[in-house]
Amino acid sequence: MKGSKQVFVILSALLVLSMVLSACAPTATPTAKPAGQVAPTQPVVVEEPTATAVPAVAGVTKMTFWHSMGGDIGGKAIPQITNEFNSSQDKCYVVYTYQGTYDDSLNKLKAGLQSGDTPSVIQLFDIATRLMVDLDVAIPVQTYIDKEGYDVSDLEPNVLAYYTVEGKQYSMPFNSSTPMLYYNVDAFKAAGLDPANPPRTFEEFTEAARKLTIKDASGAVTQYGGAFAVYGWFFEQLLAVSGGFYADNENGRSGLATKATFNSPEGVAVLDWWKAMYDEGILANYGRTTVDTRSAFIAGQTAMILESTAALRGLMDSSAGKFEIGTAFLPRPNEAAFDISGTVIGGGSVWMIKDRPQAEQDCAWEFIKFLASPQQQAYWQTMSGYFPIRKAAYENQLSVDWRAKYPQFQTAIDQLHAAPNNRFTQGGLIGVFPTARQTIEGAIEEVLAGKGSSQEVLDKAAAAVTLAIEEYNVSMGLTP
Repeated sequence: MKGSKQVFVILSALLVLSMVLSACAPTATPTAKPAGQVAPTQPVVVEEPTATAVPAVAGVTKMTFWHSMGGDIGGKAIPQITNEFNSSQDKCYVVYTYQGTYDDSLNKLKAGLQSGDTPSVIQLFDIATRLMVDLDVAIPVQTYIDKEGYDVSDLEPNVLAYYTVEGKQYSMPFNSSTPMLYYNVDAFKAAGLDPANPPRTFEEFTEAARKLTIKDASGAVTQYGGAFAVYGWFFEQLLAVSGGFYADNENGRSGLATKATFNSPEGVAVLDWWKAMYDEGILANYGRTTVDTRSAFIAGQTAMILESTAALRGLMDSSAGKFEIGTAFLPRPNEAAFDISGTVIGGGSVWMIKDRPQAEQDCAWEFIKFLASPQQQAYWQTMSGYFPIRKAAYENQLSVDWRAKYPQFQTAIDQLHAAPNNRFTQGGLIGVFPTARQTIEGAIEEVLAGKGSSQEVLDKAAAAVTLAIEEYNVSMGLTP
């Protein structure tokens, strides 16, 4: 780190952001790796793979990779990928370390900036993008892309767009997902609904939820038509597909964000729709924890949910033998909205940290390219359920076989490719996004509890987030 002033600015900004509380997208439900999906070129995964000892050989550069993937993803996929990289060449050696949640990893990076204990590569959630850009502690991958003429034409443009700021790609997408509608096909048939034509608009969703809601003789609901977890990411997505901006200056993409704008008519309409279904008793509320809503869906307590594309395999495996699952695009306020906007990429990306020796930085780039290769992206898809960031990965036999087993994932691919690449789908770019997300979750709870109208509660939330944005901009020395 160069200069005491820069160190002071970085540490002050990180102190302001110490309230970071939640990861962006739900991780895939850990499940056993499907049999028969490992290509002959892939090494066999043992139950608990571990990295081999760092070779004490001259010319081999050791580098560190901090990740936040738990379950089978972190316990099997990450070790296999890194071990595969280590054995594929003899110049670089990756040591992977699980750091806990994204929040934990970010906090450890904060501590490392003071102690000098920083990783070569770190995986962070998407909503840390503005912070990482402003802290200037990472080498933009654009530097290496330009240096060697790395071809990005095969990478998914809508995924790259999120991590591109002012025309410069700062990090490489790694685990990418969007939300979609999951529904119980058997329940649709029992209610006289056509499972081949799931609801596309808010109104159609409401009508389906009414027909899917079942009550017993006493009037108690035994199956709700739908359920949404009180999750800020879902609000962001419903706002985006409605053609609404989360922050000014087109989500902070055409200029520095200075205030929250999610209290717009589009944002109010989202919560009005949510609240109306809840009040009618056709939409359940199982709280903020997404796993609770998923569990209710698997138990047949609700017939439709919103969930990450990365949750598909876990939901499919958990529902096997109980009912068939269908998937559909995220509902929109009307049909016209499908042409205007789409979902925003969630998940995380990998960053190259500046404060490392040149040899480590070069190895970090080689590792990042390896992560983004078609073979590794296909394997990553089968293990995690996240999107491959590279289109060629879908041609790999691993991906072909996996999609044959989980055909519902085609909806996720179609939804990604149907979304226009514009300011709505590129997502909000603010340095206090984690805090904003928590604020929105509190606002949703207030509206559902009848503590104010959607407009009143969102106005209050927007004022709080605007203040946080202003304090962040001042702490970073940013001016509009």
